[in-house]
Amino acid sequence: MTRVLGLFAPHRRRVSLLLLTILVGSVAGTAAPFLVKFVFDRALFPPGGHPRLGVLELLIGLIMILVVLTGVLQIVETYLSTRIGQLVMHDLREQLYAHLREMSLGFFAGSRTGEIQSRLSNDVGGVGQLVSSGLITMAANGAILIASLVAMAVLAWPLAALSVPILFTFAFFAFRAGRVQRRYVQASQETLAEMSSIAQETLSVSGALLGKVFDRHRSALDRYRESSRRLVELRVRQQLVGKLVLGTAQTFFLLGPAVVYLAAGIAISDGAHYTTGTVVAVSALLVRLFTPVSSLLSTSIQLQASGAIFDRIFEYLDLPHEISDAPDARTLAKTDIRGHVSFQDVWFRYTSAPVAGATRREWTLREVTLEVERGQLAALVGPSGAGKTTLSYLAARLYDVERGAVRIDGVDVRGIRLASLADLIGMVTQETYLFHSTIRENLLYGRPDAARGEVEAAARLAFIHDRILELPGGYDTVVGERGYRLSGGEKQRLAIARVILKDPRILILDEATSSLDTISERFVQRALQPLMAERTTIAIAHRLSTILAADVIFVLDDGRLVERGTHEELVASGRLYSQLYEEQFLNQGSVSTTGAAIAEPRQAVGS
Repeated sequence: MTRVLGLFAPHRRRVSLLLLTILVGSVAGTAAPFLVKFVFDRALFPPGGHPRLGVLELLIGLIMILVVLTGVLQIVETYLSTRIGQLVMHDLREQLYAHLREMSLGFFAGSRTGEIQSRLSNDVGGVGQLVSSGLITMAANGAILIASLVAMAVLAWPLAALSVPILFTFAFFAFRAGRVQRRYVQASQETLAEMSSIAQETLSVSGALLGKVFDRHRSALDRYRESSRRLVELRVRQQLVGKLVLGTAQTFFLLGPAVVYLAAGIAISDGAHYTTGTVVAVSALLVRLFTPVSSLLSTSIQLQASGAIFDRIFEYLDLPHEISDAPDARTLAKTDIRGHVSFQDVWFRYTSAPVAGATRREWTLREVTLEVERGQLAALVGPSGAGKTTLSYLAARLYDVERGAVRIDGVDVRGIRLASLADLIGMVTQETYLFHSTIRENLLYGRPDAARGEVEAAARLAFIHDRILELPGGYDTVVGERGYRLSGGEKQRLAIARVILKDPRILILDEATSSLDTISERFVQRALQPLMAERTTIAIAHRLSTILAADVIFVLDDGRLVERGTHEELVASGRLYSQLYEEQFLNQGSVSTTGAAIAEPRQAVGS
């Protein structure tokens, strides 16, 4: 609860003004029953027996002023509470989104996209009512409750005492109901997350295509229907728990005036002195208690239930950032970087198993030491699962090594600011990601401040400018989700243009042409030539035709560096590289250095 209240700290001035409005409004509202007492005792039925019209008019006028004042204060209170609540919700959404954006690649690799989206939308939305109005309403109704009880005690404390056991009884049942409802809310949010994941997986372009090809619509619908029905049952039970307590409270408070009349009659018959105005005022205050009490009961139940949702939100906010800037991290200017990359005795694994007793398979990389000189084209090859892509991730510091170090120009990447490192390194991967936006906006993602001419120049270098102009909207053509309206080769050339625009000093090509047809591959290879010029390039490839002219080739197998050298040297060695070469070229009867498609029985996909 302390942490939830802490969300209001940045808005303390508005909160203070709101609390002052609540205080004035509760006092003004409590004054009305006292005026009613005076109406009965001093104006309608005064001691002399005749109504005093002048006093009655004055009192009625005061009551009208109080009613208008209370209405105005309620409007101000509603505005302030809504404003504060929405600002707090904005802060919470922004804080959660910003925190998740800083999470490491490992977090996203191990999380379902639908689950993450559910935390941002369903969970934050699930506490929206409580944050935007519930807590503020709780404070307002608490003030009204206290003021009304004090007023009742001042008028006739024996009659006011009748309400105390009722209040304690309802507080007890509200606490019990809140604990039960919390379990239902927890289950409801988990079900919503499951539904979001199903929808995200099956209603995306790729998911829809897969469902149509394999005719799995019925299966997806059954899963979604089952989760939706479970959510219906949970929501019904969740509502019934609270309404049972509130309904009972309403019954008691509606019967309250009759209880007051009976108690007053018994007391008067025993010699007590209560005027008509006192009895009417106390009964009016008792009825007035129903609204704050019922609201407090509802909010307290909601608060306890929302604790389960806050737990889910704070669980994400408490996740540590595994990859972050060190306190003494440096900013390296792109113009000062030569582009020398070295891996020194690198050990890495995706599992969290301890080093002691670790088996060979637990380590993705072991004892890897290699250097890529400035301006070199270095190729990483090897069977699937050898650790090629993992090396590229470590160079870009998408993960941190467990042992050893990765250095750029002799500086450990862990000592370079992440923003600076991202500016130094550009990546073109096998799976090109494009946003559901225009071609221009996708290209500007590489450098938002680039001028129109620079964007078009980058597109020309990537051999995609002419193709863009052929599209109906040119550079303003919307590419669709993940660039689905473009071919694989066109998407890759856009990705290359985006990196050209970024102008990195170190380039990583992660099997950038492996999924393309022969013609598209040739276009992409032509686009890569200006991109690799005067840059240090690390290319991961299983099509050896794309790296025959590499300055140095590093061969990985089972997480270890097993060979290094030029193409001619490695073929002559007769070891693993030579075997890969024979499988891809000699056994297939095809030797090509132009990037033609080659069938390979043993694909060396990056891992």
